[in-house]
Amino acid sequence: MTATPLTSHPSAAGQPADPGRMEEIIAALQKVAPLQGLTNAECRWLAEHGSEIFLENGIVVFREGEPAVKMSILLQGEIHVRREHGGPASLFIGRSGQITGLLPFSRMKAYGGLGYTSAPTWALQIDRSLFPAMLEAIPSMAGRCVSILLDRVREVTRLEQQSEKLTALGKLAGNLAHELNNPASAAQRGAAGILEELRIYGHESFNLGRLCLEAAQMETIRSWEAGIRDGARETVAETDTPAREEEIANWLRRHEVEESWHIAPALAEHGVRAGQLDPLSACLEPASIAVVLSQFTSSLRAERIAKAMLHSTARIFDLIGAIKDYSYMDQAPIQDIDVARGLESTLAMFGSRLREVEVVRRYEPNLPMISAYGGELNQVWTGLIENALDAIDDHGRIELTLRVDGDMLLVEILDNGPGIEPEMQARIFEPFFSSKAPGEGLGLGLDTVNRIVRMHRGYVSVHSKPGRTCFQVRLPINRLQAY
Repeated sequence: MTATPLTSHPSAAGQPADPGRMEEIIAALQKVAPLQGLTNAECRWLAEHGSEIFLENGIVVFREGEPAVKMSILLQGEIHVRREHGGPASLFIGRSGQITGLLPFSRMKAYGGLGYTSAPTWALQIDRSLFPAMLEAIPSMAGRCVSILLDRVREVTRLEQQSEKLTALGKLAGNLAHELNNPASAAQRGAAGILEELRIYGHESFNLGRLCLEAAQMETIRSWEAGIRDGARETVAETDTPAREEEIANWLRRHEVEESWHIAPALAEHGVRAGQLDPLSACLEPASIAVVLSQFTSSLRAERIAKAMLHSTARIFDLIGAIKDYSYMDQAPIQDIDVARGLESTLAMFGSRLREVEVVRRYEPNLPMISAYGGELNQVWTGLIENALDAIDDHGRIELTLRVDGDMLLVEILDNGPGIEPEMQARIFEPFFSSKAPGEGLGLGLDTVNRIVRMHRGYVSVHSKPGRTCFQVRLPINRLQAY
C-alpha cells in the first residue's frame, strides 16, 4: 500500500475544464443514492464546485489523525477505513454511490482511521469552506447530510459494540482454556500412566500365578492387602512419607527383596509402615515377597491414577456446568434468577485470574429470586468483576456483597485498587469513554453494564477513593417493577 498525491482535475475556477466532463459528472451524481431527487441544476452546482480525484487500487487517501476538511462523493470504486493500530478489520467501507468524509453539521475534526482504495476510485470532493454555499444552493442537502450522519453513528456504534463483545469473548475463552487445560492435561497424563500400570500389573499377576502358592499363603496375602487398604484411611493425612519410605527400603533390603526402588515409594505414599510387612516375611520367601509387593504396589498406583483422572474429569464437568449456568444455555431468556449463583458462575469464568486474589463473599441468606434476562445479567457481573481485576492487576482483594435493600436487591463489587479519579467518575458510564491506556479498551464495558441494568429497571452507581472502589447495582425484586 502506497501513499500517492491525489490526482485532481479542476479548472482554475474549480470547474471541470472540459464541458463534456461536466455532463459525465452530473450523470454520475444522479446515480448516487443519497442524492436521488436533486435537480439537474443542483447536480451541476456540485459538479462545478467540486474537485475530481482519480486513484488507483491500494493508494492511501488519508491517515488516522489527519485533519478532515472535505466531503467525498464516491462515483466509482471503494475506500476502506481501518484503525492503523487496531488490526486488519475495516472500521468503515465507502463504496460507489456513497457520501463520506467530513459532512455539514458533523463535529468530525480528524480522520479516525487509515483510508485506502481497494479498487480504482473516482470521487468528487467538496471543501468545507463551500458548505454554507452548498446548503444555500441545495437546501435539501441539510436533511440528506443529517440522515447520513445518523446512519454513520449507528454503524460505527454497532461495529464498536461488536468489537467490544469479541474482545470480551476472547478474554473469556482465554480464561476457560487456561482453566480447562490443567485438568485435561492431568487426565491425559493419567490415561497414559494407567495404561503402563495395567501392563505391569498383568505381568506381575502372571508371575504371582507361577509361584503356585498354597491356599493358606494366598489367604494371608489377601488379608494383609485388605488390612493395608483399610489402614490407609487412618494414615493418609500423615506427612512423614520420606521417613516411611526409608524404613520400608531398609526392611526390604534386610529381607533380600530386590527392586525396592519402585516398591518402597508406592507403599510409603499409601501410608504403609515397615512393621506392617512382617506378616509377609512370616509365610513367604524373599522372591515371593518381591512378586507380591510388586503386584500390590502396581494396583495401588493404578488406583491412584484413576482417582486423579476422576478428579480431573469432575473438574472439567464442573467448568462446563459453570459455563451453562453463566450463559443460561437451553433456558428461557426471561426467568427467575438466583443472583448469588450467577456471581459464582462468573467467578468460575475468571478462575485463572483469581489465584492470587482474596475473594470475600458477603451473601445475605434466603435471598429472593428476581425476574431477569440471565445471560445479559451475567454480562454485568463479568464487566464489573473484570474491571475490579484490572484495577488490582490480579493481586489484591475483591469483596462481593449481596443483600436486600428495601424493595431492591443490592449487589456491591468492591476492590482495593488505586481508585478512579474524581473527574472521571462522572463520565465512566459514557459510551467510548475509557480510563485505560489507548488500545486496552473501547470504553463500552461500563456503558453495556449501565444499559443492561437500566433494561431491568435498575440503576448502577460507583463510589471510589484510593484503596476502595465500589460499584453498586440495584435491581427491583418485584417482577411488575422490572417490566
